Amino acid sequence: MFKSVTLCLSLRNWLAYNNFFDSLKGKRKGTAVATTGGTPATRCLKKVGKPKFKKKMGRQSARFRIGGFSIKGDEVYLAKIGNVKPVWSRHLPSAPSSVTVIKDAAHRYFLSFVVEVEPIHIDAKNQSIGIDLGIKTFAVMSNGEKAVSPNYSKKDCKIRKLQRKLSRQHKGSKRREITRLRIAKQHNQIVDTRKDFLHKLSTKIVSENQTIVLEDLNVSGMVKNRNLARVISLQGWREFRVFCESKSEKLNRVFRVISRWEPTSQTCSCCGYRWGKIDLSVRSVLCLNCNTQHDRDENASQNIKMVGMGHQHDLKRTGSDCQTTKSSSLL
Repeated sequence: MFKSVTLCLSLRNWLAYNNFFDSLKGKRKGTAVATTGGTPATRCLKKVGKPKFKKKMGRQSARFRIGGFSIKGDEVYLAKIGNVKPVWSRHLPSAPSSVTVIKDAAHRYFLSFVVEVEPIHIDAKNQSIGIDLGIKTFAVMSNGEKAVSPNYSKKDCKIRKLQRKLSRQHKGSKRREITRLRIAKQHNQIVDTRKDFLHKLSTKIVSENQTIVLEDLNVSGMVKNRNLARVISLQGWREFRVFCESKSEKLNRVFRVISRWEPTSQTCSCCGYRWGKIDLSVRSVLCLNCNTQHDRDENASQNIKMVGMGHQHDLKRTGSDCQTTKSSSLL
């Protein structure tokens, strides 16, 4: 074992400064060179940010590569640290190439291993499924199933109460540190509950369906609404999309995302008649073109599935004789 491995890996982080300076000069990805009047002009698309030093507070991590760690039974040897006996969540499928020691804001420690995994083949029960994501009901599937997210309101209210207490305490005091740890633990409980729910839901959806279709949501624009920003941030829509995409690749599934501009909530999934925008409080719609009663979210999930699979309606009736009416709200 070479104990200098950890010191060498810390020096590798200095390469981030080279990437930062190369981004400013246009030598690496993150900048685009455009020609204006025969003269090349550099136009920055997305710069690489300046590296930040690790702080004592908050999340910290250290990476060990081959030569800096080894696994002996249930224990893990880490260079400069020694033997560590973790609580294993599962057996490693293959020999790891690196391990990262992670310490979160609540002083919890984790070991994250990088391993190679063979693709898994599981026969899908259904051909395709469309998913409409929401707030009150997290996901409404085109097959009629609904998934309700856990209630985070109690823990969120407790965090807000502790945050007010933290703002009144002196910086650097022991009581402020105790309050900060309590806030971090509450955040961890919300994160762990959300990840557990999203992992179970995404695994069930990907394992049962060959094609998964989601809608591209403008989350950054939605959180600008002060009334819904906190609730939307707690749902984890983007995290659910990442889980579905990664597990689809692992199980050899087809994952598709349709445009956010598709009128999935404004079109009848049966006949294709478009009735236009309706208020969010209206949860049920009656289409007079085909006389079909639609649940708003179920109708949207059906349209998401059809758009993702490339299907389009042939019937596009318009006129004053076919006006869609809005039925009473179903809460």
